[in-house]
Amino acid sequence: MRELGYVYGEHFVTEVRTSEGKPERFPSLAAELVHLQMDVIVAAGPALPALKQATSTIPIVMAASSEPEGLGYVQSLGHPGGNITGLSLQSIEVVGKRLELLKEVVTGTAPIAVLWDQASLLYWRAAEIVSRERGWKLLSLEIRDAGDIEGAFRAATDARAGALLVSAAAFTFPRARRVAGLAARSRLPTMYELRHYVEEGGLISYGADIIDIWRRAAVFVDKILKGAKPADLPVEQPTKFELVINLKTAKALGLTIPPALLGRADEVIQ
Repeated sequence: MRELGYVYGEHFVTEVRTSEGKPERFPSLAAELVHLQMDVIVAAGPALPALKQATSTIPIVMAASSEPEGLGYVQSLGHPGGNITGLSLQSIEVVGKRLELLKEVVTGTAPIAVLWDQASLLYWRAAEIVSRERGWKLLSLEIRDAGDIEGAFRAATDARAGALLVSAAAFTFPRARRVAGLAARSRLPTMYELRHYVEEGGLISYGADIIDIWRRAAVFVDKILKGAKPADLPVEQPTKFELVINLKTAKALGLTIPPALLGRADEVIQ
């Protein structure tokens, strides 16, 4: 906002709300912001269902939704048609790419476990379709709250999964270090959506540049404050995807990352 010419306290102020890793808090937090009659609300994907339920009039800028059209936040990417617009993670579209990258690291026929929740149901379905086409075996690990995470890892090891694909962002993103630690103790090579997990000790991630997405969200806020309607602002797709690999974690797991894959990485954490 500063780069766009705004001065905090003079041109705008913020009301910050966080779920502290508890998605069940989103409805009450959304209600608070609606009650305050905010001019615009900026939110990440996990909070969007509660906000959509809470208001159809206050402009909402998505700072990354995995599938805004498929999840019903907008009528279409080109013509959102309601009070929600912003940026997509294109997470569903690159599920196949994540699985392919994971199979480059972990060969063999052992099943790939997928950690997901109801908010990421489309992610799980996309993984099913890709795996069916390629003849890969999947293991479903659905979680309903953060307390299910440890049990999901036990289920993966009991089923002799060869690797893990993590979605379920509402539960896992605030607990990235804990999830990465569980993956390490379970000896499970794990693919994540965002680099934050890899920075916290995860093995590998492939996804949109989330920092760039949050910066781009400010452009939407600027346009809305200047009178634009969310319904008329097309949803933006990511312009940059990044592959991040943690070599320290790979070594701890006894994995050798193929040189060709390392060469394609945008960042290698030593």
